[in-house]
Amino acid sequence: MSATSDPCELPADRRRGSSFGWSLGMVLRRWHEYVEEALQDLPHGSRGYHILAVVVHEEVPTQGALAARLVIDRSVLTYVIDDLENAGLIERQLDPRDRRARRIVATGRGRQTLADAEQRVAHAENHVLGGLPEEQRDVFRDLAERAAEAIHAAAPRTDPCVAVKSVLPPADHSAR
Repeated sequence: MSATSDPCELPADRRRGSSFGWSLGMVLRRWHEYVEEALQDLPHGSRGYHILAVVVHEEVPTQGALAARLVIDRSVLTYVIDDLENAGLIERQLDPRDRRARRIVATGRGRQTLADAEQRVAHAENHVLGGLPEEQRDVFRDLAERAAEAIHAAAPRTDPCVAVKSVLPPADHSAR
């Protein structure tokens, strides 16, 4: 590998633009490590946290809409919701406008659990972004959220499983 093919080996002034993916990967990797540790007592860790946060802070009409909002396969979402419900953090309620649909609603315990989890996640995020001054952390969070919302708005129904399958070569099952 030549010295210029690895972005980490480039002088700092030449890394910009050539290491965007690496930079995002590092931030996400560290975020995931610290947040999973902080949320180890919450069913399904960060995934359970995201579901609980959307249920508490956003108006999501149905379980299907929740799956679309978080880009989680509906069958996976069902298992996570089951575990959050068994922990007493959420409950499924019939939608009064469509009795075939289920609304996911946080319990009082779920709201308190989320408030505690949000403090732990904020601490973990500050640790991850500790190399930036506080005002730049806020800017980074804001820009990342704006970018994510724009991506989601452009392709809100992108199923991550379908996306991954579209770029992977077909599995070779002959070796089994």
